[in-house]
Amino acid sequence: MLPTDLKSFMDAKVDEYNRKSFIETDPISIPHAFSLKQDVEITGFFASIFAWGQRKTIINKTFELVDRMGGEPYNFIVNHSDDDLKDLLGFKHRTFNDTDLLYFIDFLKRHYTKHDSLEDAFIPDGGFVDMESALIHFEKYFFDSPDAPQRTRKHVATPARNSTCKRLSMYLRWMVRSDDRGVDFGLWKNIPTSHLVCPIDVHVDRTARQFGLITRKQTDWKTAVELTENLRKMDPEDPSKYDFALFGISVEAAGSR
Repeated sequence: MLPTDLKSFMDAKVDEYNRKSFIETDPISIPHAFSLKQDVEITGFFASIFAWGQRKTIINKTFELVDRMGGEPYNFIVNHSDDDLKDLLGFKHRTFNDTDLLYFIDFLKRHYTKHDSLEDAFIPDGGFVDMESALIHFEKYFFDSPDAPQRTRKHVATPARNSTCKRLSMYLRWMVRSDDRGVDFGLWKNIPTSHLVCPIDVHVDRTARQFGLITRKQTDWKTAVELTENLRKMDPEDPSKYDFALFGISVEAAGSR
């Protein structure tokens, strides 16, 4: 049975799960282990890219990568030698392997050579307009190199392929949202919180459909937009906060994300 007042129910679930106690068992715990802005951005980015499968495995694999980078991801990325890259060989998480990793490192080094923050990678030349164009821009920018492996493209989603972009949307929530709960970081100021798209995976999709927040038959980028538009009716300025609610409800029902 659906709650009579869905907004009140969802707000209560946000309050329940948007707490520091949530951090320990979630991949967001990894960037929370760092204080340097660039370390937070980099570890959050990898944690989100690795975010499929069991959360414990995602956390362990990301910390393994951090260890391979000497515990200082930003310093490693901007100052590594070719010999240092040998420490990354053999890394693997599901279908993400060291070929993908070496290109990610190459991209990040090229980016941080020119920019202070990874936020700039999501901002088109004409400035931020909406999340769809920002994500399309990011994917094109990320692979703007003749050395980009074809196999690595599957690890960076884009609305241009009608992907839900779940992992990037989750990463953007971490970096952009700001409140007094201490979970999300609120580091980035050029992307409005009101424009964030709610991350959608199989569990969130199922829960949102039960609440009538999704009517589209397939699950793709348009579905993520439909979900977010319905969440925006409950909070126009911060629709992605309901990710906490949908995530929490799905955990209660399924036991994992």
